[in-house]
Amino acid sequence: MASNRKWLALVLFAVLAVAHTWPLASAPGRYSRNDNMDTQLNEWTMAWVAHQVVRDPVHLFNANIFYPEKHTLAFSEHLFVQGVMAMPLYWAGVSPVAAFNIILIAGLALTGWATSIVMHRWTGHWTAAILSGCLIAFNASTLSRLVHIQAMHLEFFPFMLLALDELLNRPRAKAALQVALWFTLEALTSVYFLVFITIVAIVAALSRANEWFANRAAFLKQALVAAIAAGVLLTPFLLPYYHARQEQEAFTRPLSEVARYSAHWKNYLASAGTLHMETLGWSTGYATADYLFPGFVALLFTLIALVSLTAIKDRRARMALAFGLVCFALSFGPAFAPYEFLYKTFPLLQAIRGAARFGQMALAAIALLSGFGLAWLATKMPKRAALIVGIVAIVGANIEAWRAPIGYCGTPENKTCQEFTEIAPIFKTLDRPDVKAIIVFPWYAPGPSMNFNARYMLQSTSNWKPMMNGYSGYMPTSMFLHNRGVHDFPSESSIQYLKKLGITHALVDSRNMGEDTLKAIAASPFLTLENTDGNLQILKIK
Repeated sequence: MASNRKWLALVLFAVLAVAHTWPLASAPGRYSRNDNMDTQLNEWTMAWVAHQVVRDPVHLFNANIFYPEKHTLAFSEHLFVQGVMAMPLYWAGVSPVAAFNIILIAGLALTGWATSIVMHRWTGHWTAAILSGCLIAFNASTLSRLVHIQAMHLEFFPFMLLALDELLNRPRAKAALQVALWFTLEALTSVYFLVFITIVAIVAALSRANEWFANRAAFLKQALVAAIAAGVLLTPFLLPYYHARQEQEAFTRPLSEVARYSAHWKNYLASAGTLHMETLGWSTGYATADYLFPGFVALLFTLIALVSLTAIKDRRARMALAFGLVCFALSFGPAFAPYEFLYKTFPLLQAIRGAARFGQMALAAIALLSGFGLAWLATKMPKRAALIVGIVAIVGANIEAWRAPIGYCGTPENKTCQEFTEIAPIFKTLDRPDVKAIIVFPWYAPGPSMNFNARYMLQSTSNWKPMMNGYSGYMPTSMFLHNRGVHDFPSESSIQYLKKLGITHALVDSRNMGEDTLKAIAASPFLTLENTDGNLQILKIK
């Protein structure tokens, strides 16, 4: 019976994930958020991982952008888990856009489901478990960040907490290795989550020091086992980031920049949910880039957990309370006094620009505490009444989070961008041995327009040829040199510059090039037109 309920819970969360992101599931190959270049960056990233991990995993991080730079996948999130999850979809011929959308929906469903399984283990109440799953998966943060697929995948985190609870309770090698496994899997969904869950694990353990301190030798030994095991598993993924930092001085965000992307008290009143934003209207004045309002249902049951002292007496709830408070404080960045000290002493924190995203972990803590609050309340009521209260809470939480239908590109709600159709067929013709490396024009120089290179990256998934163009969380300094070298393309000096770099072909989008430049390209003795679809031109560099 319990097993059946687990699978029914999975079905429920799958249905909710489809509903909350509707109409995405109705046309995942056409609808998208590709009006945001971060979406296209993430679509390319997942496709690259799926492509490279089975062909040349040793050079996974030498992605095909910013040629001839190395470790270019490490300039942003690597999305390893999401890319691997999508591999069967790519093998079946699914487009990068459709794969992204399917894995996005799957992430929300799995996050809610995993949380419900763990919370049922801890509370013994399915309604409380389902409430926690809904609150952690469908909230103001996740449903306003659909372009960031990494934020949708918190499904391994609850199992890490479950294993950590076992390790704290009975320090054994098995529990230590389980902590390492779940920690590693979650860390491989997002560099941000790697930092967040490291802090969460430390804070959660400290919140229960009274339990393991008497047996501290055994606990610290097994904690070290877990840390070493996770470190070994993550080293192949962390080293490229280390090399990128050494080569590019990347991943060191100055505190002034962190401050710009830190939370403000208004963020915790901001919600993009239809009820809060449109029906009630009160959230409109708090709208920001980061929506972090937990919801009235979540606040109510968290308050119950606090007032009943469940949040203190229950050791698992106490873990959630502790890491929730710490992540809430850290979300304010340098405005929280200890942040600067942690920034200087904890190197991983220097990779975090958006400190406000610690707020997602604060919402995760509230989701867990809400489940504990409902479970406590259920013990004080008749079973039928408790069931009714639980169902009302679950429905209410989903109503508060509701944003559908969402205005994806191609939907009637969004008339500013077109639906995705397919990768331009001419890009596929570059998949041949004589094409060594390419450059695409217009060349978007370093600056605000550089993100338009993401469109070229998405198109490159049909050939995977190294390209000088690129867009990511970090920009290599070589882009400034390249900009000086090719700004007057197709001059002879620019052609010679490209040849020295090993560029064999240029692809020109004539729709976005000036007439004089197109005439100069046609007249250039250094370029040969190999193919065109009427708009895009493939030129061989002589």
